[in-house]
Amino acid sequence: MKALCSKNYKAQSIWFLNAYWHKLEKEAENFWKYASKMASLDLQKGADGNEVDEMCMHRFLEAFHETQTVAEMRESLRSTGAISGNIKLFPITFHYIYKFKVDWHELVNASQGDNKKEIDEAQRKLDSVQKALKDSEERAKEAKTALHTAQTKEAESKAKEAEAKAAQQELEAALKELKAQEDEFNNKTNTLKAKSEDENSSVVARNKAKNELSQHLASDPLPLRKAKITQEAAVKKADKATAAASEALKAAISAKKDAEEAKNAAERAVEETQQKLEEAEQYLREVKSKPGSAQGQIWWLERELTEARAYLPERKGGYKKN
Repeated sequence: MKALCSKNYKAQSIWFLNAYWHKLEKEAENFWKYASKMASLDLQKGADGNEVDEMCMHRFLEAFHETQTVAEMRESLRSTGAISGNIKLFPITFHYIYKFKVDWHELVNASQGDNKKEIDEAQRKLDSVQKALKDSEERAKEAKTALHTAQTKEAESKAKEAEAKAAQQELEAALKELKAQEDEFNNKTNTLKAKSEDENSSVVARNKAKNELSQHLASDPLPLRKAKITQEAAVKKADKATAAASEALKAAISAKKDAEEAKNAAERAVEETQQKLEEAEQYLREVKSKPGSAQGQIWWLERELTEARAYLPERKGGYKKN
């Protein structure tokens, strides 16, 4: 009895189901709920625990609207010899013995099936499924993160592209203004030069034009100077914006590629999990069909596989949990 009660909640529940499967098959889902609830109440050890204190046991019984009290359970078990003294910790087996009114001597000596090898292999396959499922969830998280990064990079690339386009438009406007100022300067130069060389004009007029041309060529008109400065700044800004847009585009393309690879890896992980799950389910069906099976444990393994299937995408055979 002590050895049985030292097992975790799941193992105690499976032992009980194996022992009384012919009577309690329809109660199997409740055993799953009992073990899950007990594990949730065990704040120190969780599913690895094997017993809870009296307060937790009260909460456990209330959760299932059980009519018996902890005191009644303790007294009943003490009267049968299952326990002695004033116990303060309650394994889940105590609840089962009291609730289903079984002989604890019969329970601890009950057959657990003669196909341990097959059961161990089924457990190994379940462990493989759960590991694959965990890996699948990690790949899915990575794919989600990669997709978010790709979307962010794409948005940044579009923003940089817009900045580069705006800078290019500024450059074009600056070039247009510079050309206008240069044309104005050159037109005035040509006009004064023509006047200075016009033989039909008087010497005084030609000399005046030469003097104005000399002054004009030596001048640095503010509009032209400003247009040159604006154009130079626009060139630098456009070059910088174009380079930034190019880098942002490269980053976006790389992030998109990473997201696609992460998505493919996540899909492969799901497919691997699905394959392992189907193999485990098929193996359990074969084991279940043979005599001497530990039917309680097989049911529990099947139930855990069903639980695992809930985490698969619906298109891969998963389902929505209630």
